Amino acid sequence: MRPVSDNLDFNERNASAVISGRLRPENDRLGVAVSGIVSHIHALVSELRPSREELREIVAFLTDVGHATEDHRQEWVLLFDVLGVSTLVETMNSVRPAGATSNTPRGPFYRADAPILPRGASISLDARGEPLTVHGRVTDLDGNPLAGALLEVWQPNADGIFENQQPDLQPEFNLRGKFVCDDDGGFIFRTVKPGGYNIPCDGPVGRLLQRLDYPLTRPAHLHFRISAQGYQTLVTQIFDADDPSLTQDAILGVRRDLVGEFRKSGAGEWELAYSFVMATDKTQEQAS
Repeated sequence: MRPVSDNLDFNERNASAVISGRLRPENDRLGVAVSGIVSHIHALVSELRPSREELREIVAFLTDVGHATEDHRQEWVLLFDVLGVSTLVETMNSVRPAGATSNTPRGPFYRADAPILPRGASISLDARGEPLTVHGRVTDLDGNPLAGALLEVWQPNADGIFENQQPDLQPEFNLRGKFVCDDDGGFIFRTVKPGGYNIPCDGPVGRLLQRLDYPLTRPAHLHFRISAQGYQTLVTQIFDADDPSLTQDAILGVRRDLVGEFRKSGAGEWELAYSFVMATDKTQEQAS
C-alpha cells in the first residue's frame, strides 16, 4: 500500500503549497505568476472568510464582466484600469531618468491611421467647442531639439466623447492627427478645448464602483504619442490644471509633470504651451 500523501488533506495551511505543486516548474514565469496569484487569493480568503453566497456573488461579477466584453467594449481592460493595474504596469515598464516626460497608458481610443497634417492645421473637423491652440517643443534631456519627431494627438470633444465612440455623429478623424516637428523641435496645431468625462458606468465594473463610491471621472486631457529615431516612444496625456477632477482620476493617470495650464490668450481663445522631453532608447544605444 502506498503511503498517504499530506496533500490529500487540503486545508488552509497547505492550500497554496498543494496548488503550486501542481503547476509548472518554478523557473517558468507563467507558473510563478499563477502560483503567486493563488497564494494571494488563498491568503485573502483566509483573512475575509467569505460565505458560500459571497463566493457566488464574486463568480457572478466576473461572469458579468466577461459577458460585457465585446469588440467595441473591453470591460476587462476597464476593470484593470480602475484598479490601477494598467497604470502601475505602465509605470514599471517605462522608468525614465529625471526630467523626461512621464508615460501613461495609451487608452482604447488611439488610431494609428490618423492623417499627417501641416504645421498649424486644425484637428477639429466640426469646429464644435471653444478654440484652443496647442504649441511647444520636443527635446532631449539636454534641451536639444528633436527635429522630425512625429507627434500624434487625439482627444475627446467638449462633451468628453472621442470620435470613434460616435462614428455616426462626428466626422472621421475628428480631433486627431499627426504632426512632424520642425528644425527647432517645435509643433503647433489648433483644436478645441477637451472636456472631462465619466468612465462607463452602465456595466458590471461601473455598478461595482458606484456601490463603493469610487470616483468615476477623468479630468480633461489630450493624448499624445511621440516617436523619434534613437529615443523611447512616449505615450502620455496632458491634463487641464483647472479641472476639479484632477486629483480623482478614475484610472490614476495624472502625474505632476503632466498638468498643463490652459490659458485664455489676448484674442479670447484658449492656449496650451507644453514641451515634451524624450529619453534615449538604451536598447538602440547598446545595439550600436
